Amino acid sequence: MKLAILGTGKIVHDLLEALKEVPDIEVTSVFARPKSRAKAEALASEWNIPRVYTDYAELLANDDADFIYVGLINTVHYEYTKQTLAAGKSVIVEKPFAPTYAEVKELVDLAQAKHAMLLEAVTLLYLPNFQAMQDALKSLGPVHAVTANYSQYSSRYDKYKDGVVLPAFDPALAGGALYDINIYNLNLICGLFGAPESASYTANRGFNGVDTSGVAVLQYPTFFATAVGAKDSASDGFCIIQGENGWLEMQGAPNELPRVVVHAEGKDCVVEANAYEHRMVHEFQAFARIHATQDFDAVRRSNEQSLCVAKLVDELRA
Repeated sequence: MKLAILGTGKIVHDLLEALKEVPDIEVTSVFARPKSRAKAEALASEWNIPRVYTDYAELLANDDADFIYVGLINTVHYEYTKQTLAAGKSVIVEKPFAPTYAEVKELVDLAQAKHAMLLEAVTLLYLPNFQAMQDALKSLGPVHAVTANYSQYSSRYDKYKDGVVLPAFDPALAGGALYDINIYNLNLICGLFGAPESASYTANRGFNGVDTSGVAVLQYPTFFATAVGAKDSASDGFCIIQGENGWLEMQGAPNELPRVVVHAEGKDCVVEANAYEHRMVHEFQAFARIHATQDFDAVRRSNEQSLCVAKLVDELRA
């Protein structure tokens, strides 16, 4: 699978590290805006990437990539994904997919019309430990409570407190705790249980109205789930699922799911099934397989998850 990369930021460096373990993917090029050309050229030199583009139309016209990876800031995901799909190329878009449900639905419909593949890069959905959590649910009996927490003191929060608003804390640029960090909790809960019947969001809001931390409460027919996300404070990440016959604890950040402990049937079972230290390896192995086998059923499932979470986020923001 040939992959062109858009962006030069931290997530792109993370991806390139992960791709060391995915020989089925070849990086063909890197794109950056003209003012960031030097960064793109340095990245290409470091990782032996053959081509650098600063004109996106030129990349779409000339590059032989099978997929384009959109690793740019949140607010341009929609714009670049739409351009790419319109050109008939398949897309892997970094989370969050797009700021609104309407935009996500438009992109999914466009991909289907173009018979192109469209996938959102949400690492946890492709980790073996996520499958282990799904498999363990039946041993817990009827579920009555779910609690998830992903809290990480942002490296940009000190500047924010000094009045400097970077994109991570700009509500106009899809910044804030809900989009940037709690989105993982929502993907985990929706991935396990589907869409809730109703949802609400209570947040600590900064001087510009952005949610620096907050808690989403999701109501399901027989249980409730809470999802805490914070960029203004820190704690260990976890998810606890409580059932009548036992409980499950995921220990660690929800984008990595490093360890799952199932307390059921009178015993404790520890699961550490992820095969790689880097959280993105399983994900991109899956994308390479989806491309190789033209697995549009997997694409449909990915799109359904993205639409479910986007609709939920719309409700929480409102």
